[in-house]
Amino acid sequence: MTNVIEQMLESYEIKNTNDEINALKEIIQEIVLSGLSRGGFFKDVAFYGGTALRVFYKLDRFSEDLDFALIFPNKSFDLSKYFTSIEEELKSYGLNLEINTKNKTDDSNITSAFLKGDTIEHILKFFPNEINHQYDHMLKNIKIKFEVDINPPSGATYEEKYKLLPSPHQIKLYDKESLFAGKIHAILCRGWKIRTKGRDLYDYVFFLANNTTVNIELVRNKLIASNYINPDSKFDINVLKELLIKKFEKIDYKDAKDDVIPFIKNIDSLNIWSKNFFISITEKLK
Repeated sequence: MTNVIEQMLESYEIKNTNDEINALKEIIQEIVLSGLSRGGFFKDVAFYGGTALRVFYKLDRFSEDLDFALIFPNKSFDLSKYFTSIEEELKSYGLNLEINTKNKTDDSNITSAFLKGDTIEHILKFFPNEINHQYDHMLKNIKIKFEVDINPPSGATYEEKYKLLPSPHQIKLYDKESLFAGKIHAILCRGWKIRTKGRDLYDYVFFLANNTTVNIELVRNKLIASNYINPDSKFDINVLKELLIKKFEKIDYKDAKDDVIPFIKNIDSLNIWSKNFFISITEKLK
Protein backbone atom coordinates (compact mmCIF):
# COMPACT_ATOMS: atom_id res chain seq x y z
CA MET A 1 0.00 0.00 0.00
CA THR A 2 2.90 2.33 -0.70
CA ASN A 3 0.61 4.18 -3.13
CA VAL A 4 -1.33 5.45 -0.09
CA ILE A 5 1.85 6.89 1.39
CA GLU A 6 2.69 8.44 -1.98
CA GLN A 7 -0.80 9.95 -2.00
CA MET A 8 -0.24 11.41 1.47
CA LEU A 9 3.19 12.76 0.47
CA GLU A 10 1.53 14.77 -2.31
CA SER A 11 0.09 17.14 0.30
CA TYR A 12 3.59 18.23 1.41
CA GLU A 13 5.83 20.91 -0.06
CA ILE A 14 9.12 19.04 -0.15
CA LYS A 15 12.27 20.94 -1.08
CA ASN A 16 15.07 19.03 0.64
CA THR A 17 15.95 15.96 2.69
CA ASN A 18 14.86 17.65 5.91
CA ASP A 19 11.38 18.11 4.43
CA GLU A 20 11.37 14.45 3.35
CA ILE A 21 12.22 13.25 6.84
CA ASN A 22 9.58 15.46 8.49
CA ALA A 23 6.93 14.34 5.98
CA LEU A 24 7.74 10.66 6.54
CA LYS A 25 7.67 11.08 10.30
CA GLU A 26 4.23 12.67 10.13
CA ILE A 27 2.87 9.99 7.84
CA ILE A 28 4.25 7.30 10.16
CA GLN A 29 2.55 9.08 13.07
CA GLU A 30 -0.76 8.96 11.24
CA ILE A 31 -0.32 5.25 10.42
CA VAL A 32 0.40 4.60 14.12
CA LEU A 33 -2.79 6.45 15.05
CA SER A 34 -4.73 4.36 12.54
CA GLY A 35 -3.29 1.15 14.02
CA LEU A 36 -4.09 2.24 17.55
CA SER A 37 -7.64 3.06 16.51
CA ARG A 38 -8.04 -0.35 14.90
CA GLY A 39 -6.75 -1.95 18.11
CA GLY A 40 -9.38 -0.24 20.30
CA PHE A 41 -6.91 2.12 21.95
CA PHE A 42 -9.19 5.15 21.88
CA LYS A 43 -11.90 3.50 23.97
CA ASP A 44 -9.80 4.32 27.04
CA VAL A 45 -7.32 6.91 25.79
CA ALA A 46 -7.41 10.39 24.26
CA PHE A 47 -4.90 12.05 21.92
CA TYR A 48 -3.48 15.45 22.88
CA GLY A 49 -0.38 17.63 22.47
CA GLY A 50 1.31 19.35 19.53
CA THR A 51 0.85 16.49 17.06
CA ALA A 52 -2.88 16.36 17.81
CA LEU A 53 -3.02 20.10 17.17
CA ARG A 54 -1.22 19.71 13.84
CA VAL A 55 -3.15 16.68 12.59
CA PHE A 56 -6.62 17.95 13.47
CA TYR A 57 -6.33 21.74 13.69
CA LYS A 58 -3.69 22.53 11.03
CA LEU A 59 -0.98 23.84 13.33
CA ASP A 60 1.73 24.95 10.90
CA ARG A 61 4.74 23.34 12.55
CA PHE A 62 6.08 19.81 12.65
CA SER A 63 5.75 17.88 15.89
CA GLU A 64 7.92 14.94 16.96
CA ASP A 65 5.97 13.03 19.60
CA LEU A 66 2.60 11.36 20.10
CA ASP A 67 1.04 12.26 23.45
CA PHE A 68 -1.96 10.55 25.02
CA ALA A 69 -3.84 10.55 28.31
CA LEU A 70 -6.20 8.01 29.81
CA ILE A 71 -9.84 9.02 30.15
CA PHE A 72 -9.85 7.55 33.66
CA PRO A 73 -6.67 6.98 35.74
CA ASN A 74 -5.36 3.43 35.66
CA LYS A 75 -1.95 2.73 37.19
CA SER A 76 -1.91 -0.77 35.69
CA PHE A 77 -2.46 0.39 32.09
CA ASP A 78 -0.37 -1.71 29.69
CA LEU A 79 0.71 0.15 26.56
CA SER A 80 2.50 -2.89 25.14
CA LYS A 81 -0.75 -4.75 24.43
CA TYR A 82 -1.29 -2.33 21.51
CA PHE A 83 2.12 -2.89 19.94
CA THR A 84 0.90 -5.71 17.70
CA SER A 85 -1.77 -3.45 16.20
CA ILE A 86 0.84 -0.77 15.51
CA GLU A 87 3.37 -3.19 14.00
CA GLU A 88 0.78 -4.86 11.76
CA GLU A 89 -0.44 -1.48 10.52
CA LEU A 90 3.09 -0.30 9.71
CA LYS A 91 4.02 -3.52 7.93
CA SER A 92 0.89 -3.30 5.77
CA TYR A 93 2.34 -0.07 4.35
CA GLY A 94 5.81 -1.55 3.83
CA LEU A 95 7.36 0.24 6.81
CA ASN A 96 10.01 -1.59 8.81
CA LEU A 97 10.07 -0.12 12.31
CA GLU A 98 10.35 -1.61 15.76
CA ILE A 99 8.84 -0.55 19.08
CA ASN A 100 10.86 -0.41 22.27
CA THR A 101 9.37 0.36 25.67
CA LYS A 102 10.99 2.82 28.01
CA ASN A 103 11.37 1.59 31.57
CA LYS A 104 8.94 3.40 33.85
CA THR A 105 9.79 4.28 37.42
CA ASP A 106 7.24 3.12 39.98
CA ASP A 107 6.14 6.66 40.88
CA SER A 108 5.87 7.96 37.31
CA ASN A 109 2.49 8.74 35.77
CA ILE A 110 3.91 8.39 32.25
CA THR A 111 4.37 5.17 30.31
CA SER A 112 6.46 5.52 27.15
CA ALA A 113 7.66 3.75 24.03
CA PHE A 114 9.87 4.58 21.07
CA LEU A 115 9.33 3.72 17.44
CA LYS A 116 12.58 3.41 15.47
CA GLY A 117 13.58 2.55 11.94
CA ASP A 118 16.30 3.02 9.34
CA THR A 119 15.67 6.46 7.87
CA ILE A 120 17.85 5.91 4.82
CA GLU A 121 15.90 2.77 3.89
CA HIS A 122 12.61 4.66 4.01
CA ILE A 123 13.91 7.78 2.29
CA LEU A 124 15.18 5.72 -0.66
CA LYS A 125 11.94 3.70 -0.74
CA PHE A 126 9.77 6.76 -1.22
CA PHE A 127 12.33 9.19 -2.68
CA PRO A 128 14.46 6.93 -4.92
CA ASN A 129 16.22 9.86 -6.61
CA GLU A 130 17.50 11.27 -3.31
CA ILE A 131 21.09 12.50 -3.72
CA ASN A 132 21.17 15.38 -1.23
CA HIS A 133 23.60 14.60 1.58
CA GLN A 134 23.20 17.89 3.42
CA TYR A 135 21.23 16.16 6.18
CA ASP A 136 23.29 12.97 6.50
CA HIS A 137 23.60 13.57 10.25
CA MET A 138 19.81 13.20 10.50
CA LEU A 139 19.60 10.00 8.48
CA LYS A 140 20.53 7.48 11.16
CA ASN A 141 17.08 6.66 12.48
CA ILE A 142 13.52 7.76 12.34
CA LYS A 143 12.60 8.03 16.01
CA ILE A 144 9.09 8.74 17.28
CA LYS A 145 8.28 8.78 20.96
CA PHE A 146 4.81 8.17 22.29
CA GLU A 147 3.71 8.63 25.86
CA VAL A 148 0.55 7.92 27.84
CA ASP A 149 -0.36 9.79 31.02
CA ILE A 150 -1.90 7.02 33.10
CA ASN A 151 -2.98 9.30 35.96
CA PRO A 152 -4.16 12.54 34.34
CA PRO A 153 -5.87 15.35 36.27
CA SER A 154 -9.63 15.58 35.78
CA GLY A 155 -11.35 18.29 33.81
CA ALA A 156 -10.50 17.46 30.19
CA THR A 157 -13.25 17.52 27.60
CA TYR A 158 -13.13 15.44 24.43
CA GLU A 159 -14.37 15.07 20.90
CA GLU A 160 -14.38 12.33 18.27
CA LYS A 161 -12.66 12.98 14.95
CA TYR A 162 -12.46 10.91 11.78
CA LYS A 163 -9.58 10.55 9.33
CA LEU A 164 -9.80 9.07 5.83
CA LEU A 165 -6.08 8.47 5.35
CA PRO A 166 -4.15 6.24 5.55
CA SER A 167 -7.46 4.37 5.91
CA PRO A 168 -10.73 5.50 7.54
CA HIS A 169 -10.48 5.52 11.34
CA GLN A 170 -11.82 7.30 14.42
CA ILE A 171 -9.82 9.03 17.14
CA LYS A 172 -10.81 10.46 20.51
CA LEU A 173 -8.88 13.60 21.38
CA TYR A 174 -8.89 16.56 23.71
CA ASP A 175 -11.02 19.36 22.33
CA LYS A 176 -9.31 22.62 21.40
CA GLU A 177 -9.95 24.25 24.78
CA SER A 178 -8.39 21.32 26.62
CA LEU A 179 -5.44 21.21 24.22
CA PHE A 180 -4.87 24.89 25.05
CA ALA A 181 -5.01 24.09 28.76
CA GLY A 182 -2.32 21.46 28.29
CA LYS A 183 -0.11 23.88 26.39
CA ILE A 184 -0.40 26.56 29.08
CA HIS A 185 0.49 23.99 31.72
CA ALA A 186 3.56 23.04 29.66
CA ILE A 187 4.67 26.69 29.40
CA LEU A 188 4.40 27.14 33.17
CA CYS A 189 5.68 23.76 34.36
CA ARG A 190 7.91 22.17 31.74
CA GLY A 191 11.49 21.72 32.91
CA TRP A 192 13.53 23.72 30.38
CA LYS A 193 16.91 22.43 31.53
CA ILE A 194 18.77 22.55 28.22
CA ARG A 195 16.78 24.83 25.95
CA THR A 196 13.64 26.93 26.25
CA LYS A 197 10.84 25.03 24.51
CA GLY A 198 10.01 27.55 21.81
CA ARG A 199 7.50 25.10 20.36
CA ASP A 200 5.30 25.70 23.40
CA LEU A 201 5.39 29.44 22.75
CA TYR A 202 4.67 28.96 19.05
CA ASP A 203 1.59 26.90 19.86
CA TYR A 204 0.48 29.48 22.43
CA VAL A 205 0.47 32.14 19.70
CA PHE A 206 -1.45 29.75 17.42
CA PHE A 207 -4.21 29.24 20.01
CA LEU A 208 -4.58 32.97 20.67
CA ALA A 209 -4.55 33.80 16.95
CA ASN A 210 -7.46 31.37 16.56
CA ASN A 211 -9.41 32.94 19.45
CA THR A 212 -9.33 29.69 21.43
CA THR A 213 -10.74 29.84 24.93
CA VAL A 214 -8.93 27.87 27.62
CA ASN A 215 -10.37 25.04 29.71
CA ILE A 216 -9.68 26.80 33.02
CA GLU A 217 -10.72 23.82 35.16
CA LEU A 218 -8.19 21.56 33.46
CA VAL A 219 -5.40 24.16 33.77
CA ARG A 220 -6.10 24.50 37.48
CA ASN A 221 -6.13 20.75 38.08
CA LYS A 222 -2.92 20.28 36.11
CA LEU A 223 -1.16 23.05 38.02
CA ILE A 224 -2.30 21.57 41.34
CA ALA A 225 -1.07 18.11 40.28
CA SER A 226 2.32 19.65 39.43
CA ASN A 227 2.43 21.45 42.82
CA TYR A 228 2.60 24.76 40.96
CA ILE A 229 -0.35 26.24 42.84
CA ASN A 230 -2.04 25.45 46.15
CA PRO A 231 -5.43 23.71 45.92
CA ASP A 232 -6.89 26.30 48.32
CA SER A 233 -5.59 29.37 46.53
CA LYS A 234 -7.78 31.59 44.37
CA PHE A 235 -7.59 30.72 40.70
CA ASP A 236 -9.32 32.36 37.75
CA ILE A 237 -8.39 33.74 34.33
CA ASN A 238 -6.78 36.84 35.83
CA VAL A 239 -4.59 34.78 38.17
CA LEU A 240 -3.60 32.62 35.19
CA LYS A 241 -2.63 35.71 33.19
CA GLU A 242 -0.44 36.90 36.07
CA LEU A 243 1.33 33.53 36.24
CA LEU A 244 2.00 33.59 32.50
CA ILE A 245 3.26 37.17 32.56
CA LYS A 246 5.76 36.29 35.28
CA LYS A 247 6.94 33.38 33.14
CA PHE A 248 7.24 35.50 30.01
CA GLU A 249 9.40 38.02 31.87
CA LYS A 250 12.06 35.33 32.46
CA ILE A 251 12.25 33.56 29.08
CA ASP A 252 15.35 33.64 26.85
CA TYR A 253 13.62 34.41 23.55
CA LYS A 254 16.68 33.82 21.38
CA ASP A 255 16.91 30.33 22.85
CA ALA A 256 13.19 29.81 22.28
CA LYS A 257 13.51 30.80 18.61
CA ASP A 258 16.42 28.42 18.10
CA ASP A 259 14.30 25.57 19.45
CA VAL A 260 11.35 26.07 17.10
CA ILE A 261 13.15 27.04 13.86
CA PRO A 262 13.73 23.42 12.66
CA PHE A 263 10.00 22.75 12.89
CA ILE A 264 8.53 25.68 10.93
CA LYS A 265 8.64 27.09 7.41
CA ASN A 266 8.19 30.81 8.07
CA ILE A 267 10.92 31.78 10.52
CA ASP A 268 10.24 35.48 9.91
CA SER A 269 7.14 35.08 12.09
CA LEU A 270 9.50 34.79 15.08
CA ASN A 271 11.05 38.23 14.61
CA ILE A 272 8.43 39.84 16.83
CA TRP A 273 8.99 37.47 19.74
CA SER A 274 9.92 39.35 22.90
CA LYS A 275 8.85 39.76 26.51
CA ASN A 276 6.59 42.68 25.59
CA PHE A 277 4.98 40.75 22.72
CA PHE A 278 4.00 37.74 24.86
CA ILE A 279 2.82 39.87 27.77
CA SER A 280 0.69 41.95 25.43
CA ILE A 281 -1.01 39.03 23.65
CA THR A 282 -1.74 37.36 26.99
CA GLU A 283 -4.38 40.05 27.54
CA LYS A 284 -6.38 38.22 24.84
CA LEU A 285 -6.54 35.08 26.97
CA LYS A 286 -10.10 34.15 27.87
